[in-house]
Amino acid sequence: MAIEALRTPEERFANLPGWSYAPHYLDDLPGYEGLRAHYVDEGPRDAEHTFLCLHGEPSWAYLYRKMAPVFLESEARVVAPDFLGFGRSDKPVNDADYTFQFHRDFLLRFIERLDLKRMTLVVQDWGGLLGLTVPVDMPDRVARLLIMNTGFPVGAQPTPGFLAWRKYAADTPDMPVGALLQRANSEITDAEAKAYDAPFPDARYKAGVRRFPQLVPLANEGADEAVMAIGRAARDWWATKFERQSSLGVGLAGPVVGKPVMDNMHKAIRNCPPPLEMEGVGHFVQESGEPLARAALKHWGDLK
Repeated sequence: MAIEALRTPEERFANLPGWSYAPHYLDDLPGYEGLRAHYVDEGPRDAEHTFLCLHGEPSWAYLYRKMAPVFLESEARVVAPDFLGFGRSDKPVNDADYTFQFHRDFLLRFIERLDLKRMTLVVQDWGGLLGLTVPVDMPDRVARLLIMNTGFPVGAQPTPGFLAWRKYAADTPDMPVGALLQRANSEITDAEAKAYDAPFPDARYKAGVRRFPQLVPLANEGADEAVMAIGRAARDWWATKFERQSSLGVGLAGPVVGKPVMDNMHKAIRNCPPPLEMEGVGHFVQESGEPLARAALKHWGDLK
């Protein structure tokens, strides 16, 4: 059965500040036929490393405009998809179409379709909840990890900040996305805030924005055991089987996923070096992410 979806007019993405990357589209992913997905794909296709940059809620690939140039300096390939419901990707209109597995399967099919290998996962927020589970199915495709404010989907006890955020999302069907990003990161200009609003002409396009916070599995609310099993398998892989390089950055001013959560994440990633603690940086770490990207690549030997 076809999924009813809206497509944001292309003209809304004209002249985005700090964003010159050409759009790429797929509309034939298995199980998602007819839904057009957008992604950025820059750098040489045969590069030694491919940076798979995964956004979260309620952002899109534009979030990586300050980090992608650093990755490209290292002669890497940079791929940044928009999850369905976000950015330039199509937006299913029915809230019920959005599930954890809907997004996770999309990500797996996307990686297969582009045949991405030697991936450096770059994850934050929902990009981590989903992206950190990739090795459960594709361990040989994952080489390195750059992780920012996020967690594993294991049904952890929610923080008060997360519960407040989830209630706000549920009570605000026409969430002011750009203003929200601007409140979280005061350095975002009005033009940049408008770029975050660009995917959403009106509330009909915001089902994904409404749903993502509700999909975080909470064990005390009877979360889907299958989802939590995937999360536990992912956590175990990163703790016991991951053998390559990683870096972790934490925005200390993040009210939802801050230092206590990321201290636990640091312990969960095998051989992860000490985190880069970023004073005054909020939840959307990528908005201040250039120094983090540069520090990670220097640590890994990709940049001098």
